[in-house]
Parts: sequence; structure tokens; C-alpha cells
Amino acid sequence: MTKAPYGSWKSPINSDMIVAGAIGLSSPQFHQDALFWIESRPQEGGRSVMVRQDVQGKVSDITPAPFNIRTRVHEYGGGSSLMHEGSVYFSNFSDQQIYRQRFEELSPCKLTDAGGLRFANGFVDVKRNRILYVLEDHNAAGEPENMIGAVDLDGGKITILSRGHDFYAAPVLSPDGSKLAFMTWDHPDMPWDESKIWQTSLDDQGMPEELKLVAGGRFGEQKVSVQQPRYSPFGELFYISDESGWWNLYREGSKKSLCPMEAEFGGPHWVFGLHSFDFQDSLKIICNYSVANLGKLAVFDLDSGKLQNIEIRYTDLGGFSLEGNTLYTVASSPVRFSEIIAVNLKDASTKVIKSSTTLDFDPDYCSVPETIEFPSGNQETAHGFYYPPTNRDFRGLDGEAPPLVVMLHGGPTSATHSVLSLKTQFWTTRGFGVLDLNYRGSTGYGRAYQDKLLLQWGIVDVEDAVNGAEYLVEQGKADSERLAIRGGSAGGYTTLSALTFAETFKAGASLYGVSDLEALAQETHKFESRYLDHLIGAYPEEIEVYQSRSPIHHLDQLSSPCIFFHGLEDKVVPPNQAEMMVEALKEKGVPVAYVPFEGEQHGFRIAENIKRTMELELYFYSRIFGFSPADPIEPVPIANLKD
Repeated sequence: MTKAPYGSWKSPINSDMIVAGAIGLSSPQFHQDALFWIESRPQEGGRSVMVRQDVQGKVSDITPAPFNIRTRVHEYGGGSSLMHEGSVYFSNFSDQQIYRQRFEELSPCKLTDAGGLRFANGFVDVKRNRILYVLEDHNAAGEPENMIGAVDLDGGKITILSRGHDFYAAPVLSPDGSKLAFMTWDHPDMPWDESKIWQTSLDDQGMPEELKLVAGGRFGEQKVSVQQPRYSPFGELFYISDESGWWNLYREGSKKSLCPMEAEFGGPHWVFGLHSFDFQDSLKIICNYSVANLGKLAVFDLDSGKLQNIEIRYTDLGGFSLEGNTLYTVASSPVRFSEIIAVNLKDASTKVIKSSTTLDFDPDYCSVPETIEFPSGNQETAHGFYYPPTNRDFRGLDGEAPPLVVMLHGGPTSATHSVLSLKTQFWTTRGFGVLDLNYRGSTGYGRAYQDKLLLQWGIVDVEDAVNGAEYLVEQGKADSERLAIRGGSAGGYTTLSALTFAETFKAGASLYGVSDLEALAQETHKFESRYLDHLIGAYPEEIEVYQSRSPIHHLDQLSSPCIFFHGLEDKVVPPNQAEMMVEALKEKGVPVAYVPFEGEQHGFRIAENIKRTMELELYFYSRIFGFSPADPIEPVPIANLKD
């Protein structure tokens, strides 16, 4: 083992490995004796493709280029495809219309021709030969209109079934097709603040009758968030609610959770198609729940009321498809990359169907996270996962503490999980420690923890980032002079706020991050257009608060170097948010770099851009912290940096 300065270690992971063969996996669906899933491929510009594995195990693409399975409803999408009678129905990214492709045909055919309409979260109405969708109408000026609609499978005719709420999600039908349930929420709430589940009978023409509220809404001062309405084989409606303070399972007509636990059976409704429980039969529910963002697979017996864990080696699960005694899901753990697996529910054995990467990662290089808690503001506790520097070939110099990268998830109402990621191991194998932070306001720790961010964004998240880094310094696990902070989107805002309003961090990286809260409130898309009402305050009534918490207005307090990465087609956080900050830092004389990407939107999907971002962030830290990377990196200009 060689002694070498932290940061300079030769790593088995380079940026090419992060994108070469690395794919996103989602939406496993079993249909007609075959398994289907969606692959998001950075090497194809982020194109999402339906893949099929037949009974013989042969794997083949269903979706031909240039078709791209992705909906832009709410901009974040999700729920972009479904299977029905030997065909896949999907939303095509370029025109946002629904296409049908029979498995034996080479090309999809266009089902809808409704310019300005977008479709998501489909559910097949077999009885009436149609698909129910969440529709988003962009034809009129102003905010798009959201509603529940139906698309006829013979001619593509569109019928509106329900409208009047700001947002809709999760339309589902009872097994006999007589009842429709769905989820709604309205400005200024986000779905995890306050949402509702409605149910209605359908008349002979398939139109809704009177809507009846099933769950959610407000009870006195308490707001309740609900999600995932789903009918049992017997036609009973089940759902997830946080009425108890945790996202637990409920059944229509019962005011008590089926399985009361300080655990989360659901997650924040950022995208369509959430699916964390399903019915194995009329009495057994297969479900995924988490405690402190460590996931468990379990079976809940409706007759006995008992929950029994199914012991598998994974700590994070997403998306369910049940076929008899086999569950198909996307799973990962601290030592296993994301992969589609088949779980035998009889004996808990698992089989890997598809891995997100072809990389054979030696476990001797793998940094396994420690779950940490640390004191923060208001005598409260914050959470995170700490990854120590790990490389079997190197150790640090005697008396040297490693540099630390504090990673911030997006959202900010979201969470990070304890899973194996090359983007984390990229740093730890080079001699960095990593704190993957779940600041107050993150999900996975109950509603009370989540609500700590209400009217406090830019305050408690920054406190937790600072206190988490300083906690690790006190533990001897980080060098106080080499603390970096990085984040994308909302995490980019916390990054910039920490660099502006605190003195702890010596460098940072903002990926499509927010610097001007006013601009975000004025320019962002409908789904998040009132998000800041709860995080900051109503706009423009609280304009002074927006300005006081916007880094762009406090450049006199910013003296730490920062590198910015931004997609030029970003509609969620427009690129001028980064450009204003960069120009201001240049004028102030602070070292700064800016890397814009043509063709990228919010979040990077193109392989070359993902690769370049990783390399240049390492390069930037090496110049600021004074170490030499083991591998050559094509540099980026850094303004105001003195050699």
C-alpha cells in the first residue's frame, strides 16, 4: 500500500466508466410471459428505450430510434408507458404524443394527434377500450391545465373526465371497471404538503358521477398527504397517507393505519408512477418501506394484521411488478449497483435480470457508508451517510486528514439513500471523504422532520451542511481547510447559500443550481411555481425574504471559489441563474468557472456532459486545494485563479 496525499490517489474509476455501459433502469412490467423495463441511455443522448426479455431469456430492444419514451407532464415526468394486449403504449419525448407499438412490429404508430397536450400515468380501461391518462394542456396562454382524460384505443379520440384541480395523478379503476379513483392537489401545496384521493362511480358512457373524498386534505390545522390509490382484487380501495406522521398503509373507510409504524411506505410524489405496494392475492400485500432511508421488502397479511420482512440483500427498492410468487423490482444496496431483480416470494431468493452497469467493481475499493446523526441548529438532529476514503492501493500521509465533499440531494423535499454509486466512489477512491446529507426537510424520517424546512429553506439545510462537515472535522475524518460542497438543482441552491452565508466551505460546485429565488419564483414551470410559498414565503408579499436568502444579492459575503455546470435548455432552473452568479463572482475577483452544455435540460443525461462534469469538478478542487490528480484532465478556464 502506497502513502500518497489524499485526492491524488490513482482510482480504478474514471469518468468514462461512469457513463460507459451505465444506464438508468426503471418501470419493470411483466406482460404476456415476458418482462419489460425502460433503460435510459446516456450514450444515446439520454434516450429511454423499452426492453423485453422473453421466456427463453433473450433480451431485445422494442423501441426503435429516434423514439424516446419520456413524458414532460410536470416536466419531471414518470409513468410514460404501459402494456396492453401485446402492445406498448408510450409518450414520445419529441412531440409528447401517445404511440402504440405491437411487439411483432418494427415501428410504432401514432395514436393521438393533439398538439399541445401531454400524457402521463396511464391506466387501461379494458371494459371501454380506452386508456385513462393525466393530461396537461399547453395550448392556452398562461399556466397549462391539468385534468384526467381518456384516449380511445381505436381512433385516439380524447374525452375529458375530470378537471378543476390544479394537479392530478394516479387514475385507477376497480377490477370491474365501475369505479374510478385518483389523486389531486392544488396551489400553493405540493403533493407532499396536502393532497386528496377521490372516488367516483362511472355511468354507462364511462363518465364520472359525483366525486367523493376518500382521504387526505386538512383536519383542523393538520395537512395530510396521500398517494398511490390502488384497488384490491376484491375492489377495495387502498392508499398511503401520512395522517399518523408517517406514510403508512390505509384502507378506504378505516381511520387507522393497517400497520402503524414509524416508517415510510411511500415517498415524495416528484414523478408519476409511484408503486411501492401491490396485492399478491386478496389477503396479502407485498410492500416496500424504509426506516431512516434504509429500505425493507415485506409482506403484510390483511387477515392477521402482521407484517413480515422478506430478507434480501438490498436496501433500496423502486417499482413493483408481481407475477404469481415472483416480484420484479429495481433494487440496489451499499455494495450493489442498481439492477432489475426477480424475488421469489416463497424463499426470498433473488435473481439479477439486468444491471445498470457492466463494471465489475472490486469490493476492496468500495467505500461502505456509515449512517450518522449529528447535532445541528435548535438543538435538533440531522442525518446523513458518511463514506470514508477507500482504496486498497493507497493510504493518506501521516498526520493528514482527508478533504471532504458534502453532497446535497435535489428537491429539496427528497432524500439520499445508502446505495452503491460510481459518482460517490469516484471521490472516495481518490482519497476524499463524502458526506451524503439528508438535511432537515428531507423525506424518509417522518412528516415532522420533513416539515422542518417550511419557511426555512436556505437556513436549516445550510446549518446541517455546516454542522455535518464540522462534526466530521471534530471526528478527525475531514480537513477543515479542504471542505467542499456540491449539489444539483435545489442542492445547488444550498451549495451557493452555504458558500455565501457561512465560512466553513472552501470550494463548491453548483449543478443547475438556484442563485436568485425571485427569478425562480417568476420563471419556473407550473408544478413548482408555488413551491416556494411553503419554503420561503408567498411571493411577492415576502419579497424581502426572497432577496435576503438569495446568494446573488449577497456577493459581498461570498469569497469561496465555485464551479458552475448548467444545461442551456433548462426550463426548471433557467441558465441565467448561473450566468448572473458567474459574472458577479468574476467582478468580485473570486475564482470561478462556468461550463454550459448545449442540448441539456434540468439534470444531465448526455454521456459526454456527465463525464466532463465529473472530471472538471475534480480538476477545480485540485487547483483550489493544491493536489495533483493521478490522471490528466483537459482543463477549464478558471477566472481569477492565481498560479
